[in-house]
Amino acid sequence: MHRHSTSWARRSAYRAHPLGGLLARLAALLGLVLVGAYCPAAAQAQTQAPRALATGLHISDGRLVEGNGNDFVMRGVNHAHTWYPGRTQQSLADIKAMGANAVRVVLADGHRWSANSAADVTAVVAQCKANRLICVLEVHDTTGYGEDTAAGTLDQAADYWIGLKDVLAGQESYIIINIGNEPWGNTDPAGWTDPTIAAVKKLRGAGFAHTIMVDAPNWGQDWQGVMRANARAVYAADTTGNLIFSIHMYSVFDTAAEITDYLNAFVAAKLPLLIGEFGGPADQWGDPDEDTMMAAAEQLDLGYLAWSWSGNTDPILDLTLNFDPAQLTSWGKRIFNGVNGIAQTAREATVFGGGTPGDTQAPTAPGTPAASGVTATSATLTWTAATDNVGVAGYDVVRISGTTETAVAASTTNTATVTGLAANTAYSFAVYARDAAGNRSARSAAVAVTTSAAPAVSCSVAYRVVGEWPGGFQGDITLRNTGTSAISGWKLAFAFADGQTVTNMWGGTATQSGASVSVAPASYTSTVPAGGSVTVGFIGSKGAANTAPTAFTLNGGACATT
Repeated sequence: MHRHSTSWARRSAYRAHPLGGLLARLAALLGLVLVGAYCPAAAQAQTQAPRALATGLHISDGRLVEGNGNDFVMRGVNHAHTWYPGRTQQSLADIKAMGANAVRVVLADGHRWSANSAADVTAVVAQCKANRLICVLEVHDTTGYGEDTAAGTLDQAADYWIGLKDVLAGQESYIIINIGNEPWGNTDPAGWTDPTIAAVKKLRGAGFAHTIMVDAPNWGQDWQGVMRANARAVYAADTTGNLIFSIHMYSVFDTAAEITDYLNAFVAAKLPLLIGEFGGPADQWGDPDEDTMMAAAEQLDLGYLAWSWSGNTDPILDLTLNFDPAQLTSWGKRIFNGVNGIAQTAREATVFGGGTPGDTQAPTAPGTPAASGVTATSATLTWTAATDNVGVAGYDVVRISGTTETAVAASTTNTATVTGLAANTAYSFAVYARDAAGNRSARSAAVAVTTSAAPAVSCSVAYRVVGEWPGGFQGDITLRNTGTSAISGWKLAFAFADGQTVTNMWGGTATQSGASVSVAPASYTSTVPAGGSVTVGFIGSKGAANTAPTAFTLNGGACATT
């Protein structure tokens, strides 16, 4: 795997500077009190934005819109073109086939990596257009400036863009210029503001009418609130008003409150924003709350671009293995086919004919789904495809319980796998079809599915409270494999007795509904060798009582307790 990935760069910040990582973790645990100190600036009374140059993609009333005024909400991924140029043509076609409407493309300006030539960038733009993808072009050489000595400046990146002006002019309806990736590290991030303003002014002075995107400092995560506090001033410096801010959400954003607070602050201030990168899998720095990121982005109609298609040094963030869409990782399945994922929420830009405003005809209802591959925790559903006067864009699978529907999966094809089910339980599923204009079909007939009994497991669990304080505590859970073969992939479930909640976890990902908690492994804890064990740790909230759970199940089967 190529080592020059955003995931690698992001992690290097915490490896090289443990104090920075500690402060980030403390900020997360305290609800980003530090960031909250900057709230007033982002939520000040709004001023009238300068008149937009509506030649293509532009900003109107705090939102990204197309030249015709149609709202455009990005739903896409990042692709590391500059390190894998031979993969780009096929990757863009595959990304589009998975339902994306946008892609963020990694380029280099020559400071750290070999510059992508004008001819190369021309070809990338043409391939994005051929695949009906809005293209965000970014310079990666700026990553971690001020902390990573190899990083270039935003001024150098601006010069690179100016050198490509002849290539980019006239493409305002199809591309966005992201001046520089994560252009400041954790060292004196307040230094981000003036160079960002200067780079924006330099591009406008050179005659660029494109929408410009700017990334946050703190390796894109803005955990010290610099972009949040200074966004109004940066936005005001753009004489066209066609500027959008990009927040990168990784392990700093591991609680719902942090995510919704940050996104809502920009929306309330009518400052344009999207999630330009984000990750979901847990790692040793924390566990990003991707479910909230995606749900909040959908609720607020904000764009998101997941990191990344393939080729990371640490494959935990690969959406596909070996650039193969047939090898979606669990992260890829979540992004493309999960609830609030790309297949369910992406709408093609109208500049390509997608989402035609005059299209009011809904697709026909899909055929009754048939179930196969039913296990204790999952089932694969397949149905006869729907038809549409323009074209079916995707399908939504729902679980039916009485009069209640719950979205459980999405797909761009006529098959989907529903996961996270309980063993030996009856379910009812149905499917809707939708087109690019957002028209939704009638619901298909339902199929009844009963999951199989939980498999026999050989395991034991040790639960321990490491320490506690008023209102909170730290615990860990050790899962031991007492069998003779390795356990690859697992789901551990238990219930609290006194209203405790898991607020942060490392070594695994916790999902909680009421008292019930389920834990899925991180990549580095997913395999438990025969006779071996793995441990996950967590921070929890509590009341006066803190009784330990007394029963645990592994993949639906009971474990002994020790």
